[in-house]
Amino acid sequence: MLMLTGVNLDPTTNGLPSFSIVQRFMDQMGGVALLFALVGVVVGAAAWALGSHSQNYHQSFAGRRAVLVSGLAALLIGAAPTIVNFFAAIGHDIK
Repeated sequence: MLMLTGVNLDPTTNGLPSFSIVQRFMDQMGGVALLFALVGVVVGAAAWALGSHSQNYHQSFAGRRAVLVSGLAALLIGAAPTIVNFFAAIGHDIK
């Protein structure tokens, strides 16, 4: 156990070859995921409205759920870097 006391980790992206390509790919994947979330909100809202107007409880509930899940997905996609940085900082501060 005493041998592990000198272990240290300092996360950095300096010196990684082609890191800009990886960063651009992650940004594009986030954009695609947000587009899918937008489609989910629009389709869910349409199903919610149709189900509500036709007195179809199941369709209305499924549309409402689609809107909420797609909205939550967009929230998590947008907040993902902040969430990761928050927990990384907490993990770094643990002694």
